[in-house]
Amino acid sequence: MKKNILIVGAGAVGTVVAHKCAQNGDRFGAVCLSSKSLRKCEAVLRSIERRGYPRARACRLVAREVDARDTRALIQLIVETQADIVINVCTAFVNMSVIEACLATGAAYLDTAVHEDPAVLNAPYPWYANFEWKRREDFARRGLTAILGVGFDPGVVNAYCAYAQRYELDTVTSIDIMDVNDGSHGRFFSTNFDPEINLREVIEDAGCLEDGEWRTYPHHSRTTTFDFPEVGRKKLYLMGHDEVHSLSVNVPDVKTVRFWMGFDDHYLNCLNVFEQVGLLNHREVTTASGQAVVPLHVLKACLPNPASLAATYTGKTCIGALVSGKRDGEDREVFLYNVCDHEAAYADVGSQAIAFTAGVPPVAAALLVASGPWDCETMANVEELDPVPFLKLLKELGLPTILRRPTTAGFDEELVLFDDAVPPSDAPSRRPGIDAPGSLSPRKTSAHP
Repeated sequence: MKKNILIVGAGAVGTVVAHKCAQNGDRFGAVCLSSKSLRKCEAVLRSIERRGYPRARACRLVAREVDARDTRALIQLIVETQADIVINVCTAFVNMSVIEACLATGAAYLDTAVHEDPAVLNAPYPWYANFEWKRREDFARRGLTAILGVGFDPGVVNAYCAYAQRYELDTVTSIDIMDVNDGSHGRFFSTNFDPEINLREVIEDAGCLEDGEWRTYPHHSRTTTFDFPEVGRKKLYLMGHDEVHSLSVNVPDVKTVRFWMGFDDHYLNCLNVFEQVGLLNHREVTTASGQAVVPLHVLKACLPNPASLAATYTGKTCIGALVSGKRDGEDREVFLYNVCDHEAAYADVGSQAIAFTAGVPPVAAALLVASGPWDCETMANVEELDPVPFLKLLKELGLPTILRRPTTAGFDEELVLFDDAVPPSDAPSRRPGIDAPGSLSPRKTSAHP
């Protein structure tokens, strides 16, 4: 029987989730898009109708209003819609209320970011242990599936690490997540998803695992450069990020796990001004008129809606995992990545690439839970699951994976994972005890820098 989906959140990412569910409507039963604003949900459904996806008619699309902080209201909505799988793409402040509703109703749970307490910055390591992992045994006892952090980063990059661990390396010692947006939205300043969550994460301390020890650094105090495929060499800044907090726990033998993101000088200059004048403050202040406001909320209200950026966005994103370790006793480094074009994302679902890369993976995960391969009947992070069906499905949904790895000739080869044009016999050798990953297609070769 086809599974019913409840989407919680109708922002830029929730819009992508709804469109991708509609594009695959014959694989689902009913799809309900919910938010605090019924008007926003109905606008998204109208945009789906205008695009006329052929398979959207195969499922029932409905809109509902709900406050995701209200667990009882969520329980009622899950029961009303008979939702089998809940995709939480609302603000990260509501994760735990959605989790409680899923535990109460027996619905599977998916999200794209770790829970945050709005009153706390620089939560203790590992972040997942502060909230979500505390309910892991509850999911396991009930035989209920919860998949955490199944966006792109975290999410797809975790699957990249799992793929490298299973098929490319005997042991993994170092992971560096590399994320750059080489795009332009034409606005003076904007974030690409929820401004409150986005700005909080870039001003938090940069936490990482290095040489087997957890370390923290002031934000933007450490930099590196990396030569990205298609978008070129970029300056990156060390940041704290969700996937560092699970990969450092779940990947055996790993000694270093870091997250790096690219920012241009204009973005950082604006950020510095916001911070210096107090607009990034997440605590209440009182205005001269006696009104209590949170400065970060005021700034969020003044910034462009990330969903409004899509129509004029140009350029590309490149996000990947640089994974190092040993194979056959020798040092080896591989880079698994995706390049997403803003204009192509807009042509597909009316989105910019950042929202597209975050919104497509939870739909792939929902399909895998519905069909069985990822119905793990416990709580898991993405790196704990089989990456192959996930990466295959992502390619089908518009997010192909490229693998760059060295050859004995001293060159880097780049391969499109799971290209059906190449017979499975061309796949790399399977690692002991691991199923063969499928076929790969040569893309191009380049000399080592």
